[in-house]
Amino acid sequence: MTAQSIKTPAKTANPPVDVEALCRAYVDRKAKIGIIGLGYVGLPLACAICDEGFTAVGFDIDTGKIDKLRAGQSYIGNIHNDRISGFVNDKKFIPTNDFTGLADVDAILMCVPTPLNKNREPDMTYVVKTTESVAKYLRPGQLIVLESTTYPGTTRDLVRPILEEATGLKSGVDFFLAFSPEREDPGNAKFHTAVIPKVIGGDGPAALKIAQTMYDQFLEKTVAVSSAETAEAVKLTENVFRSVNIALVNELKVIYDAMGIDIWEVINAAKTKPFGYMPFYPGPGLGGHCIPIDPFYLTWKAREYGITTKFIELAGEINVSMPRFVVNRLAETLDTRSATSLNGAKILIIGMAYKKNVADIRESPAFAVMELLKARKADVTFHDPHVDIIPPTREHAAFTGLTSVALDAKTVAAQDAVVIITDHDAVDYGMIAKEAALVVDTRNALAGITDRGNIVKA
Repeated sequence: MTAQSIKTPAKTANPPVDVEALCRAYVDRKAKIGIIGLGYVGLPLACAICDEGFTAVGFDIDTGKIDKLRAGQSYIGNIHNDRISGFVNDKKFIPTNDFTGLADVDAILMCVPTPLNKNREPDMTYVVKTTESVAKYLRPGQLIVLESTTYPGTTRDLVRPILEEATGLKSGVDFFLAFSPEREDPGNAKFHTAVIPKVIGGDGPAALKIAQTMYDQFLEKTVAVSSAETAEAVKLTENVFRSVNIALVNELKVIYDAMGIDIWEVINAAKTKPFGYMPFYPGPGLGGHCIPIDPFYLTWKAREYGITTKFIELAGEINVSMPRFVVNRLAETLDTRSATSLNGAKILIIGMAYKKNVADIRESPAFAVMELLKARKADVTFHDPHVDIIPPTREHAAFTGLTSVALDAKTVAAQDAVVIITDHDAVDYGMIAKEAALVVDTRNALAGITDRGNIVKA
């Protein structure tokens, strides 16, 4: 028998997947749902799933997180320990770093970071590695949903090929793929995971139907769109909108400051108009996992089509410049009021988190302000009621291990200036205004203080 006459056995086709049966499994709470990435998106999502009677399996490579969750401990402020311990004890929530368990779940929701690299281009490392892990255990009938914010085309052009090429399974036939962007707002007590409308785009109608059926079981409202690319664009549009409008008021802040006009007073008056205006507020820069990053995903993707996103990039430039504006305003005020330079000056930063009442420090403008102050030889400390110690970060390694100082009258009075970066509620602003030689307020946190001789806005 010649080599040419040897025939490779034909691959046996998988039996047709019953889409209706998959949907019924979610309606009947018989499906098991896996979540990869148990951070500010994944953990609240797991809780919403467990609340409605499903079993959720949480996967994460961070063994510290898994150990805490197994012990019934939460590391996210608005999720209480008793909630986690209740789910774990009832075996409704199973935290694990054993990714072989991916084969046993019916849906896999990927909630992993999508940062920018040093050139401000998308870093898809986490998405790629997570998708490769999923591919090892992918089986017919599973639903795969990417929730990480990304550029239009990621689900179709990056995630789908990895899954199909590694397994020989076909999206929309053997397994089902969708994109549904997270819309978390950490610290917002009014809008939690279950009540925020969920946008869903599927890789084909079957994937959309299954994904929407699943989310409908534990979220109050879902919004179906025509494709995964559209859903990806929705998330970017939401964050570009915010970035551009925040940049606008930040630019107006600089202009009105030069004119001796208070931007906060202007906005408060403007928002009394019942139509045609929506208030946005200035600050020391942008922070968090979305607004400082997501617009650049669209900018990067637009270049593929020969389009320059001038408006988006200009907004980014304005927002990135705000920490320098704050530091320059501080330096000028110290010089004119007390003939003090930043070199050797004692500066207390209030707030390391990127927004009020949370412990999330991702992309916080406080880091940029501190770096600028350190570069000018200032003696910088910080106080944050939600951040006891600065954990390791890729971009700001020099601040790792720096601890929050106690906030009392003696500490405040010993400073040359106090700079309010984040307006946490759990801060005694009256004491700061009374004891500080100078306060630079970037959040209008001291708006209610009547004796304002030592307060400047920036």
